[in-house]
Amino acid sequence: MKRTLVFTVAVMFLAGSFAFAKQDVLIDFTQLDADICADENGNPTQNSRTVQDYSVSAGASFTSEQKSLMKTSLALPEWEVILNSSARNPISVGTSKVVAAPVSPDSEFSQVAGKNVMGVYVLFPTWNSNANCKIVPPYEIQAFEPLSDADEEGQRQEPTDEQKGKYLYEDGYGLIRNVGVIKSIAVTAFGDNFPHQLYVLLKDNDNVERRYLMGDLKFDGWKTLIWNNPDYISDVRTREIRVDPIYPRGMPFIKFCGFQITRDASHIGSDFVGYFKDVKVIYDLAVLSTERDIAEEDLWGIVTKRERDRQNFEMSKFGNKQVIRYIENKKMATEETFTSSLEDDDGSSDSQSAAAEK
Repeated sequence: MKRTLVFTVAVMFLAGSFAFAKQDVLIDFTQLDADICADENGNPTQNSRTVQDYSVSAGASFTSEQKSLMKTSLALPEWEVILNSSARNPISVGTSKVVAAPVSPDSEFSQVAGKNVMGVYVLFPTWNSNANCKIVPPYEIQAFEPLSDADEEGQRQEPTDEQKGKYLYEDGYGLIRNVGVIKSIAVTAFGDNFPHQLYVLLKDNDNVERRYLMGDLKFDGWKTLIWNNPDYISDVRTREIRVDPIYPRGMPFIKFCGFQITRDASHIGSDFVGYFKDVKVIYDLAVLSTERDIAEEDLWGIVTKRERDRQNFEMSKFGNKQVIRYIENKKMATEETFTSSLEDDDGSSDSQSAAAEK
């Protein structure tokens, strides 16, 4: 009887010592299809879950019609390719882009069959030089944006009762809250045998950005690239135990900042093509969610005020950047060719008009 008791206690202890980690999808690119805000041809341009209206940062000089166009989202064509100085030139900047890449419905992998994944095209320099690029969202993912629906025009609605207390970018849209130590990161990618290295860029609640080397892309077809934390301690008995105040400590989080692709000078340059399905994270919980006898946040409201202030700051920074881009886009030349000085407005030449009069 005594041996049985000891064995049971030992099993329970071992099970508890390995029950730290939780797995979540940080971002799933198959969820970022454009489905609202149709253009003049009737094609949707923005993603309804992540659409943001930055007209609140625009000045009074803009008309209501112009402000109605000031929207962006995490729809895949909205993502940007940022080249480093040794790889940046007008042609590379103009041709490198992100698209929604459709996967064949006949794919043997049902999770991607018939869906759109992130497709990336980068034009690296052909000469021998170290070069890299970042694939980043059109705006920094906001950690404190409350969850709400958007209508067909991209206008945010009031949160429902079920949505209150939840955040817009959770559930695979770039944000995971209550994250302690990261144990592993996984990227599902489709390779074309390029030797370039892939990094995942993450930012935490202290606004510190870190990059994690996932390995090279020298493979053909689908593959899961995994980074394992070499400093992760699985045995609770050998961990350094740190106890933090429960309230009003802010909830730790991580958010997706993008990918970085590095090309070594010894490798072939020119075109690069890659495809990405999602990013997953295995992590320790920072705080155990428990019911408490006192509703401290209802009493003090400290965390709510802090999160509201951070949300306003993030929205202001995002809005100002997008308004500047909108103004620059409107100033760009749209003409592709010169109009002829020898033709009338109807397209006929002066000599043809004279001949017709005779």
